[in-house]
Amino acid sequence: MLTTQDQDHGSITLLAEVSRTITNEDDINKVLRLVLFIMSEHMDMLRGMITILNRDTGEIVINESFGLTERERERGRYQIGEGVIGQVVKTGKAVIVPSINDEPLFLDRTRSRVKEEKEGLCFICIPIKAGTEIIGTLSADRQLERVSAPSRKTRESAEGIDMLQYYVDQLSIIASMISHAVRTKQLAHEESVKAPWQATDAEKTLRRRGQAGSTEAGAMEAERPSNIIGNAKPMIALYTMIDKIATTNATTLVLGESGVGKELVASAIHFKSRRVEHPFIKFNCAALPESIVESELFGHEKGAFTGALSTRHGRFELANNGTIFLDEVGELSLPVQAKLLRILQEKEFERVGGSKTIKVDVRVIAATNRNLEELIRSGLFREDLYYRLNIFPITVPPLRERKTDILLLADYFVEKYNKANQKGVRRISTTSIDMLMRYHWPGNVRELQNCMERAVILSEDNVIHGYHLPPTLQTAESSGTPYTGSLQQKLDSIEKEMIMEALKRTQGNMTRAAVQLGLSDRIMGLRIKKFNVDYRKFRP
Repeated sequence: MLTTQDQDHGSITLLAEVSRTITNEDDINKVLRLVLFIMSEHMDMLRGMITILNRDTGEIVINESFGLTERERERGRYQIGEGVIGQVVKTGKAVIVPSINDEPLFLDRTRSRVKEEKEGLCFICIPIKAGTEIIGTLSADRQLERVSAPSRKTRESAEGIDMLQYYVDQLSIIASMISHAVRTKQLAHEESVKAPWQATDAEKTLRRRGQAGSTEAGAMEAERPSNIIGNAKPMIALYTMIDKIATTNATTLVLGESGVGKELVASAIHFKSRRVEHPFIKFNCAALPESIVESELFGHEKGAFTGALSTRHGRFELANNGTIFLDEVGELSLPVQAKLLRILQEKEFERVGGSKTIKVDVRVIAATNRNLEELIRSGLFREDLYYRLNIFPITVPPLRERKTDILLLADYFVEKYNKANQKGVRRISTTSIDMLMRYHWPGNVRELQNCMERAVILSEDNVIHGYHLPPTLQTAESSGTPYTGSLQQKLDSIEKEMIMEALKRTQGNMTRAAVQLGLSDRIMGLRIKKFNVDYRKFRP
């Protein structure tokens, strides 16, 4: 019999492997097959099945299996309410059959269990849900140890019940993790029944949509959310993931550096989801002292603590039927993490100082710029919560990996701060553009936004020049001049920018540019050489 410690370790290893498979594999069929194989290795599973409900015909079929032949799998067809699998789809509740020999509802329609094997064979069936809708089942066969000595019967029976519950818990988590893949297969299967001649193409199309932009065709299907700017390849992949995740109710973990726009991604997921008509509640887990966070999230009863003069609804209650976005989730204390885990598992909680259990239907989107796996190793983050949150991880690329979007974003922020400050900036100078493109942007989009706000405010001639940008961007590398002291560097930067602006106005005509600047042709030539400016690139 496994100890509790063995169970915890085995559970973490099992869920970690399943999570990696879902994250790293693009082919949905392969994902489901690998998940069943991983279950067989970690759970001593003899057979495993993933069934899918066709909502048009009401038929439940085996889509992927482990331990079944092709013929046995084909025989596994059920109607809603028929047999154990049909009952699970009908009721949405898990069913444990300790011995299939003693359960009349167990039909063994696949005829895969031989008569001798049925003694002591346990069958566990878990519903797979997309939100509150039942879309299929995940089930497993496992041979239970026979109880031989009568004196041990009661004790081992109790241990057997605990072990069954342990397997039910694992299967329930895995069913949540694969729900999106099963939904995609369900749509493909339904379409193939409606138009059999199009089945292959339909499934291919759905599979492409699930590949998060890994191919050109798949990427073209992604629609850019209205609140996000960018056309770089990493962003197209991000949009595909948003489309993929938004239609589900799966818990989502948004990862990325500080300032990349994780809140915008969470907002895009909500407003593309079926919960769009319901609240989108945001909460920064690091913005308040630890003592207040629990009350803010879960609410409190009147008199729960000094200053609690009335009952207060927490963010989870306010988000009922909608979405809650938990930013910087890695900052939550361990006691609050435990409450969050309960909400994810049971959809219920109590207010601070209260005893009444409150049920909620809330989709959770969490975000962090911290390495949660490191926090787990340090004992600062619960491993079971991590795997609950990490069902659908989505990573937002840093700005340095999407440099082709920098000018799009810069133009957007110029327009935004023009309106906010009653300014009329119409152009970003060539030198400024070079500086923006060469900078490594450790603060990502938020840093770019702050830079452009500052530049718009400082501009006096409706042009953003290099000297309007922060000193961090005005380095020797970004200006193209050697470092000879801060004053000389600034003067050289301004001189180079003025020369390039004159060449742009005169379309690369050095003589006319020199006249505009009040320089002789000789001095103009020397300056061009000093700053390594190619006048030909300004010609039409």
